[in-house]
Amino acid sequence: MKLKKNRRVEDYMSTAVITLKEADTISAANLEMKLAEIRHIPVVDAKGRVVGIVSDRDLLRHVSRLDGKPIPIESIMTRRVRTVRSTTPAADAAQILLDHKIGCLPVVGDEEQLIGIITETDFLSIAQQALRGIDVTHSAGDR
Repeated sequence: MKLKKNRRVEDYMSTAVITLKEADTISAANLEMKLAEIRHIPVVDAKGRVVGIVSDRDLLRHVSRLDGKPIPIESIMTRRVRTVRSTTPAADAAQILLDHKIGCLPVVGDEEQLIGIITETDFLSIAQQALRGIDVTHSAGDR
């Protein structure tokens, strides 16, 4: 097994990220998650900066109470979002997920704009490949 120690978030993050705006509805978020089969959606402002995040758990707590009313996502999103840079060591990002018991980290650029996301599933995939003895020195885009 070959595992390079200085891998960075950019080596494993996803760059095709579905996002929401604060005014988008809980119903729209729920539909997006189901269609894309994802569990987290970053909420961004007009400049693409992360202002919140919504998880499938957030939606589960509120979807049953909608009663057909359009409720904006800003009313349930988590506003204090931990983020990382693409150059953050992957091991450090994994430690943040573990320490804070969270499932994803939005990846931001120099001007705090969203450029990707790295999730616990990305790290589980790396671990699974390593356990099978598969070379995990390549990037996520090469899988």
